[in-house]
Amino acid sequence: MKPSEIRETGVEELRGKVGELAKELFNLRLQHSMGQLENPLKLRLIRRDIARIKTIISEKERKA
Repeated sequence: MKPSEIRETGVEELRGKVGELAKELFNLRLQHSMGQLENPLKLRLIRRDIARIKTIISEKERKA
């Protein structure tokens, strides 16, 4: 996700998105440990998306 897209959404929606991404990351880690993951780059991308969303949530909370 792009930071501009993330900034447009609300905090509660972002928290839900972090939960979804965390579940997806868990599933990808399981696939990776069993040797079934086709694209290991997805692990890095999802971790970065989670960090990006958490950063924007904290920015929004500081402003409020």
